[in-house]
Amino acid sequence: MPTRNILIILGHPDADSFCGAMADAYLQSALAAGHSARLFRLGEMTFDPVLRHGYRQRQELEPCLLEIREAISAAQHLVFVYPIWWGGPPALLKGLFDRVFLPGYAFRYRQGSQFWDRLLSGRSAHALVSMDTPPWYFRLVYRMPGHNQMKRTILEFCGIKPVKISSFGPLRFSTQQQRERWLDQVRAFARKA
Repeated sequence: MPTRNILIILGHPDADSFCGAMADAYLQSALAAGHSARLFRLGEMTFDPVLRHGYRQRQELEPCLLEIREAISAAQHLVFVYPIWWGGPPALLKGLFDRVFLPGYAFRYRQGSQFWDRLLSGRSAHALVSMDTPPWYFRLVYRMPGHNQMKRTILEFCGIKPVKISSFGPLRFSTQQQRERWLDQVRAFARKA
């Protein structure tokens, strides 16, 4: 199996969370499988997650965001690890997308057209998502708003395909044994990346 350059982004602000355990398990298994892998923990980074002027005025990227942008450019496979809060990803992860996935880097609108160029094509992605809602309920009742946002309106919009999403939950009622099984799944995903 060919090795890949993998970028892992932990979108949970708390690195000691179950999401942090998933990100660490993925990193260790990817490295053990011979992949090149790097992990960014957003909760340990200092950046303004607010795009202050929209696309009207340029907002300089902090050094850590420049580093993430370079890592995204070099990666073949992106892994996002985060919880579902209020139906979507945490504000910190959304702030990363708002600040880094900018016109001219992640996409470009065509002159005089409603269409756009997807500038991050050639990469795949996998989102590892924890939730307290049972995944079947999130899918059937809520219709997966956070999953649709991540897959369709962020990653695929910028050309990243295929995008796979794996849900783990309900976390709140899970046992240590269940969490270990989920971590084993994450390790298997990393080996097959």
